[in-house]
Amino acid sequence: FAPRSLDFYALHPTVKRISLFLSGDDDGRVAAGLWKNLRRIIAMRRVLRNIQPDVALGIMTIPNVLLALATFGLPIRAVGSEHVHPPQCPLGALRERLRRHTYSRLHAVTALTSESASWLKAHTNARWVTVIPNAAPWPLPVQEPKVSPESVCLFGRKVLLGVGRLEAQKGFDWLLEAFADLATKHPDWDLVILGEGSLRTMIEYQVRTAGLDKRIFLPGRVGNLSEWYERADLYVMSSRFEGFGNTLAEALTHALPAVSFDCDTGPRDIIRHEVDGLLVPPADVAALAAVLGRLMGDADLRECFAERAVEARERFSMERIADMWEELFEKVAE
Repeated sequence: FAPRSLDFYALHPTVKRISLFLSGDDDGRVAAGLWKNLRRIIAMRRVLRNIQPDVALGIMTIPNVLLALATFGLPIRAVGSEHVHPPQCPLGALRERLRRHTYSRLHAVTALTSESASWLKAHTNARWVTVIPNAAPWPLPVQEPKVSPESVCLFGRKVLLGVGRLEAQKGFDWLLEAFADLATKHPDWDLVILGEGSLRTMIEYQVRTAGLDKRIFLPGRVGNLSEWYERADLYVMSSRFEGFGNTLAEALTHALPAVSFDCDTGPRDIIRHEVDGLLVPPADVAALAAVLGRLMGDADLRECFAERAVEARERFSMERIADMWEELFEKVAE
């Protein structure tokens, strides 16, 4: 719906982008929201009738709903895709009802995990729900801003790495609490958290209060993540919830052993417990500290996990995930 000027990623030249110039919210007003979405449906239907695709794909709940309505009566196979675990992100009564009923008009709906697929089967009228995880491309593309790990991490220091938005969902407050318990026991380790968000000030205060401003670093958002994965010795995901956990899969592809809360959803589909990483009971900060301490103190175990972690390059390869999408499109187009 948004103009090209707001794109975050550059598209391949073979991708034709058509903007409807109908982005933005409705300020919470029901009438305004209904009118804007009606305009979106009309505009989308006009474009679909013009280009006549065999399959049309919606990304996220509201576009899925609009696509289901825009393709009504057209000879187009509509597919929806969910990229969060729905119960973790409730939409409100009206939008939940719209999802439940309009999903019956979609020829298929994809979910990132089996838990999300089960929820969609139980709470919507979707005809067919299938699981297609996100890909974890390796190597990762490099973009701005580029921040050298050497500008932050001192030579010879071991690095525990976390990546994500500085928001409550990511649980960095829990991670800081766990690392504060480990800092004196593992004096050769530092913690680096990459990302930006509204909780930066609070997180910085927590770091200072713990007296760890020389051990915990917050470089912000970086576009050269591969260099940071390669510099790190251990990866940690402390999220309260996830849709999938892309950075966890990315870390494994870079031969980085990982620790994660076993939250809904994604980590248990990515980490193979005691094979390439360790899962921790959700929200258990003491257990997180204990498991991190186990790996921080055992170089041989980290190396053992790292040797198996690289198998994620195949498990979540772009080719494998693309084949899953292609197979889905072929089935719905039959």
